[in-house]
Amino acid sequence: MAVDVEASTTRTNPDKLVLRAALYRLFEAALRDGGVTRRHRDPLINCGDGILTLIRPADGVPKTSLLTRVIPALGRLLAEHNARQPSHQLRLRAVVHAGEIHYDRHGCFGEAVDLTFRLLDSPALKATLGRSTAPLALVVSDLIYQSIIRHGYDSIDQDAFEPTVHVRIAGRDHYGWVSDASAARLPEPPPLSAVRRAAEGDLAG
Repeated sequence: MAVDVEASTTRTNPDKLVLRAALYRLFEAALRDGGVTRRHRDPLINCGDGILTLIRPADGVPKTSLLTRVIPALGRLLAEHNARQPSHQLRLRAVVHAGEIHYDRHGCFGEAVDLTFRLLDSPALKATLGRSTAPLALVVSDLIYQSIIRHGYDSIDQDAFEPTVHVRIAGRDHYGWVSDASAARLPEPPPLSAVRRAAEGDLAG
């Protein structure tokens, strides 16, 4: 999962300092609200005006949690921040993908990382956020859509996503499914305590 700040190049460096502090605070809070603790993920990776987080495969954090808990929580936190800080509005693009990640001494790499950032930087996603009144726009890879959203897992509404993103990597076509990610378009998450109990049960088994 990765996020990127809208129109960050138009901000001054002092403004970026304030926004980066808010970005990390809100993003980490949304991950915690979604049950994604530090034992489930690698350290956050700084992308200048964005963040990449690599979440390890684990039954305690199913992919659906990113869509039904983390994304809605992030949207609500952003809305609250913007209401309190009108002079430091923060709007984000977000992407969810899954795939194989490799590491060397310089960091992470792989086709899954390449596709993640191509989707995140797509003009179609930027345009969706630009047209939306919500503080967050989401794109998911075709893999996420076809394996999770299309089947309606955790009551996710497939009609909330449209295949408006098209990118090419190494001569191959890839598609992304976009939603404005407003909380009303994804199901209301269950109490976090229930998620934690379920995760603990899975890990214990």
